[in-house]
Amino acid sequence: MQEYILTQLQNLVGIDSPTGYFENVQSYLTDELKSMGFSPRCLRKGGVLVNLGGQGSPLMLLSHVDTLGGFVHYIKENGRLAISNLTLNPNNIETEYVRVITRDEQVYEGTIQLEDASIHVNDDVNSPRTFHNLEIVLDEDVKSREDAEKLGIRAGDVVAVEPRFVVTKKGYIKSRFLDDKASAAILLGVARRVSRDPQCLKRNVWLFFTVFEEIGMGASAGIPDFVEDLLVVDMGCVGSHLTCTEKQVSICAKDNGGAYNRSMIRELLDVAGEKGIHYAMDIYPHYGSDAAAALRAGVDARHALIGPGVYASHGYERTHVDGLKQTYDLICGYTMK
Repeated sequence: MQEYILTQLQNLVGIDSPTGYFENVQSYLTDELKSMGFSPRCLRKGGVLVNLGGQGSPLMLLSHVDTLGGFVHYIKENGRLAISNLTLNPNNIETEYVRVITRDEQVYEGTIQLEDASIHVNDDVNSPRTFHNLEIVLDEDVKSREDAEKLGIRAGDVVAVEPRFVVTKKGYIKSRFLDDKASAAILLGVARRVSRDPQCLKRNVWLFFTVFEEIGMGASAGIPDFVEDLLVVDMGCVGSHLTCTEKQVSICAKDNGGAYNRSMIRELLDVAGEKGIHYAMDIYPHYGSDAAAALRAGVDARHALIGPGVYASHGYERTHVDGLKQTYDLICGYTMK
């Protein structure tokens, strides 16, 4: 299953899906789930729901497939593109390759650079990076706004950052958008296991691949009233004052949206102990999940949050194949006989 999950992760991060641009990744997910024999459906707002089967208390597993990104804000007089941010961090995107996707699906490559980026000519080359002094330099022969407009580029076109996916010899996975496509790949692995053994589930299990999570609206609609428990599978945090590493599954006790359900957390801890799963339990100080979006929308369900440890979140992120495995094993232990 590890090889399948890694393949799915590489496939998913290779599909551009900044928040608001979800059709391609949504189609990929529905095709993959249909190939397993399931019957997924798409929400009008975007996102994929699928029932894996099983009897008893309904549980929904959620991950999100929208990523950080941006829009073209406007075209400058010299043909460079100003960036309208969509949760990117200006301090870690300079020199990244991007794809500009127009309204008619034309794709143009470029690079995010500081204005007047050559150190040999710019006295202010070490200035703090902001979205006022970063711009997209297109790999096209454009010298003016009119040149860029002739390519069909307009304000509101999507800016997708190259993920740069790598798996090292030591099993570390480095890429942008491991938040949260690593967890989405794990859920596809769970679906594949159920497709091969439909009787393995000890309760009714649903999957929900959300979009718009990065702006707080992922699970704000689409959860059926009968769902009793929500298990959000997102990235686990790795950093100061936290105990989680990239080789573990993280169980979150509290984030900036408040506490998670104590009884559900206790059940997850019991499974981790019984199965010998390598886990950490932490509090995330600057984090919000699909659980908060669901509860704010009025969903009446218990809620918990787990995920593989990810370092450098919202940057060039890193996890490990062991972290994926521990998360997969915890989900299987919690949902399967």
